[in-house]
Parts: sequence; structure tokens; C-alpha cells
Amino acid sequence: MIANGIVETDWPEEFVEEMEQAQSALADRIDANPENAEKGLAKLVLTLIELIRKLMEKQAMRRVEAGSLSEDEIERVGETLMKLENKMKELKQVFGLDDEELNLNLGPLGNLM
Repeated sequence: MIANGIVETDWPEEFVEEMEQAQSALADRIDANPENAEKGLAKLVLTLIELIRKLMEKQAMRRVEAGSLSEDEIERVGETLMKLENKMKELKQVFGLDDEELNLNLGPLGNLM
């Protein structure tokens, strides 16, 4: 029972053990380290950019297959997607990230990509 911010229990050892496990699990999930903040933000941003890049690529392929793009448009889209992919490789290298790291775990829905 919790009263006035104080936890009362008949099993203090078990309570302490559970609190230590929860704290350990939380520490594993949240690494609020100033040195990692930049890499974590870069990871999130690059993951979102990679998702958008893949969606754009799929949409471009649909339009090419449907014949709704001219030859010049196809060339520009292809060049743009290649440049974006090269820039992503460069940024991943700068921040020390691998392709496998650019993903988000959505819990019961699975991975984003």
C-alpha cells in the first residue's frame, strides 16, 4: 500500500528486488547520456528519412510501371533517389550507424522497416 508517498509492504525484500529490476530495465532502455544524445537524435532522424526514401522509391516505381512519368522525369527521380541514398550512406558513416540500427521497434506491431 502507498500512503503519503511511503510504500508499506509485508515483503520488503521482494519489493526492493522488483524495484532494482525495474530500475535496471529502465536504464537499459533509456540511455540519457550526453555523449549519446547526438547519435540517438541522428538515429531517429535518419530512420525517418530512410522510411520516407523507401516510400518515395516505391511510389516512383509504381508511377514508372504505370507509365505516368516521362523519360526526363524518370531520369530526375532516379538521380534524386541515388543522391539521397549516397547522402544517407555518408551520414550513417559520420554518426557510426549501421542499416540495422535505422529501425524503430513498434512493440506488438513489430519493426517499422
